[in-house]
Amino acid sequence: MKVGDDMKTIARFIDGSGLLLTKKALRSGIKKDNFYRFVADNHFKKVAQGVYLAPEAWEDSAFILHQRCPQAVFSHDEALFYYDLIDREPMEQTITIYSGYNTQKLKASRIKVFTVKKELLNIGRTEYKNSFGHMIPIYDLERTICDLVRNRSNFEIQDFHTALKNYTRHPDKDFNKLMTYAPLFRVEKLIRQFMEMLL
Repeated sequence: MKVGDDMKTIARFIDGSGLLLTKKALRSGIKKDNFYRFVADNHFKKVAQGVYLAPEAWEDSAFILHQRCPQAVFSHDEALFYYDLIDREPMEQTITIYSGYNTQKLKASRIKVFTVKKELLNIGRTEYKNSFGHMIPIYDLERTICDLVRNRSNFEIQDFHTALKNYTRHPDKDFNKLMTYAPLFRVEKLIRQFMEMLL
């Protein structure tokens, strides 16, 4: 493939939000030298390993974090806010990853990280399309409530009660699913108590 052809092909890999992923371009047969020449010539900014952003584009920090750590799931504060269970937007991005994963660099980037056993990581994992049009992994409502109760000491008491109250009014709530998840996270007794108080 000629250099000019490579450059045209690379341009097709820039998504609607201005992000360019190295792996997508290289998988299509683009030569590394041509890829990095395109990045430099067009003033793309490296925002994570293998992720570049067009100079005029807004940064989708959630999708960039997902590319940086694809196994992680957005959770806790982030999920509570997404489901409108709390009003305040989180100050930090919040993710859950499996125990044993090296979280040092993530924490150094001011990302709040929770860890769970590997077999619990994908329970309740789902996806949603964010405002940039990217698919982001997030926990469903019921897993989010289990995480809230399990890590209640990490939440302000007002946010904790507001989130539980809002869950009981949520049109998509599923108490059967909640009580299926609860024993897995050892919060069955507490969740029953809270639900009895609120319902």
